[in-house]
Amino acid sequence: MKISWFYSAFIVLSILLTSCGGAKDKNTIILAHSLPTSHPVHRALEFLNTELIKNSDGKMELKIYPNGQLGSEREVLELIQIGSVGMTKVSAGTMANFSPKYRVLGVPYLFKDADHGWRVLEGEIGKEILDSGKEYLLKGLCFYDAGSRSFYTKTKPIHSAEDVKGLKIRVMNDNMAIEMVNLLGGSATPMSFGELYTALQQGVVDGAENNAPSVVTSNHYEICKYYSLDRHTFLPDVVVVGTQVWDKLTEEEQGWLMTAAESSLVAEKKYWNEAVEKDMAFLREQGVEIIEPDAESFRVATQPMKDRLRADPKLGELLERIENTN
Repeated sequence: MKISWFYSAFIVLSILLTSCGGAKDKNTIILAHSLPTSHPVHRALEFLNTELIKNSDGKMELKIYPNGQLGSEREVLELIQIGSVGMTKVSAGTMANFSPKYRVLGVPYLFKDADHGWRVLEGEIGKEILDSGKEYLLKGLCFYDAGSRSFYTKTKPIHSAEDVKGLKIRVMNDNMAIEMVNLLGGSATPMSFGELYTALQQGVVDGAENNAPSVVTSNHYEICKYYSLDRHTFLPDVVVVGTQVWDKLTEEEQGWLMTAAESSLVAEKKYWNEAVEKDMAFLREQGVEIIEPDAESFRVATQPMKDRLRADPKLGELLERIENTN
């Protein structure tokens, strides 16, 4: 594996060793994620910790490491699988590399609207997808709102799918995101989120795709002055706990953690909506041109992804159930 993975593992080991002298009657779970502390999702994770402490009467708590301190999303998931880290928050796109059922959530224009999306994610289908990771030592507790993802660019605006042609676009290390950009005629460039600011600055990529809070908290608006709201995916975040941690908890402790996670989702949706409203206004103030492109051109250009998945013997049936959810 990469040197950075070993470096992350070394940091985690150091944390574990230095925390050995803590109170014996308190169960502390390490949670690592890649977002800055100003992000609404980090606020929700802090809320989760507060609820967990309250539910357990101080017997359980989280130790949160933000800002990618323990590695990228993929690296942290690998650390969870070996039991060095207990929990994380990652994109469903990253989870798709570990648990195949998550792949369906990366299909462009999968949901009719946000209400349709939440009916799926908070229903039986969502629970099925969350539980599917247990086979890979990664149990999903709940989905978090991550809004819709859209393109933002440095050199030219995107008014239709045609305008993506020839652009180098940063994407997550997710096959669905890579295929989407390549179908649009762009050059998909996978890289970690932490490397993106410098890559945009140096011209390694021409743009990226993400939600408004991520564009603002990462300061990418300083470089990219065009934000085209094509809303190609409604891709949620996932709160994940390693089965190596989960299986060692008593039934009561599992209940405390699950209840705290579910409560944090309610708070996270509120934080998210507030952040989107504030951040869109902020982007306009910073001179970012907000564009409402021809969304139908994107739907047509990416339709082959949905058609191909429909033919998949395992995921095709899941896709059909999502589309038929009332």
